[in-house]
Amino acid sequence: MKTGRPLLWVAGLSLCLLVAVGVVTWTVVDDNPYVAPPAPTASASGPSPALATQALKQLERAVRTGDEQAARALAPSGDDAAADRLAGIVANARAARVTDFSLRYVDTEGAYADGAWHATADAAWRFAGFDPAPATAEVLVSLQDDGDRVAVTGIGGGGRISPLWMSGPLQVRRSADTLVLVEGSAREARDVARRAEAAVPVVRRVLPTWQRGLVVEVPASVDALDRTLDADPGTYDQIAAVTTSADGQLTPQSPVHVFVNPDVYDGLRPTGAQVVMSHEATHVATGAFLSTMPLWILEGFADYVALRDVDLPVARSASQIIAEVRKDGAPRSLPSADDFGTRTPGLGATYESAWLANRLLAQDGGQAALVRFYRDVDGGVPVGRALQTDFGLGVPAFTQQWRGLLQDLAS
Repeated sequence: MKTGRPLLWVAGLSLCLLVAVGVVTWTVVDDNPYVAPPAPTASASGPSPALATQALKQLERAVRTGDEQAARALAPSGDDAAADRLAGIVANARAARVTDFSLRYVDTEGAYADGAWHATADAAWRFAGFDPAPATAEVLVSLQDDGDRVAVTGIGGGGRISPLWMSGPLQVRRSADTLVLVEGSAREARDVARRAEAAVPVVRRVLPTWQRGLVVEVPASVDALDRTLDADPGTYDQIAAVTTSADGQLTPQSPVHVFVNPDVYDGLRPTGAQVVMSHEATHVATGAFLSTMPLWILEGFADYVALRDVDLPVARSASQIIAEVRKDGAPRSLPSADDFGTRTPGLGATYESAWLANRLLAQDGGQAALVRFYRDVDGGVPVGRALQTDFGLGVPAFTQQWRGLLQDLAS
């Protein structure tokens, strides 16, 4: 999901001052005296970009200074829900240690009705200690004319990235290695934070050079997840969690977070939930969201790391692919990119088969060889050449070994 940065057009305001000093040497031909235009006010005739710009600057200042009351004052008079949302943004920013925050008015958006309207704004933010550089995205701001000012009612939606921390009050948990933001209960936040903290050493036992840490965001539902990431509805219905950039951009400096689908994740047993978290933490550690390597390596390696120290029999960890092999026989080839489609039937079996392929490589050549193989392919070495270099195998020979393993497990 790649989104380009919006162009920000800034219109300068020119103020023409008419000053008479000494003798006026020109003739007045209009009897009506010059009257300076009034300051912009909210009007039923249409939106006021000047007042919207002012409101966004005030919200930016409230976030930067941690002033919840100042944020509340930006909501429409009597709109307690909007006031709570804006105060929640400030509280989230303080708890998550948001830095480099800016919010710049860009343009009006959509229809204007009964004093309610929307504007696009260029936003930037960074979670200190975790994000290497600020995330940047164009966000939608909901506005309301409120007497002689423009009030803010919320941020997000409109077919754009909707940063979770800007959505309203969240549960925020922060440790030295993890930052967790949950649109849910304190208990849910505690559980997710515990699993995030447990995932970090799991990954470091295989990838000890990873030190940055883990950011996990949990919207209230899969629909909220789609809005957070500006994804098509249904994209993540089968997925417990996804690792991607916080702003939808694909650059080496993009902040990379784990986004959880609670509709699936909350239904997992404790061991399964921990495996998912450790799997996604592996993706964060390896910069997987930028990789173009075959998904059977990328996803199978993450499962190898996540399952490496889990005391479960293979018959249980690979139950779905074993059932498929018993029914239809072993696949003729290693999983393709199409097999990993988020709406593809049998997705769980595909992941299990990829895990077994990476586990087989580690058993044949050792964990260090598997890590080296992953790094080689991620760096652009063709899979066949990397297999030959790191394991002394070609793709056909390895595929046969993998198919034999699946057949043995299914027998």
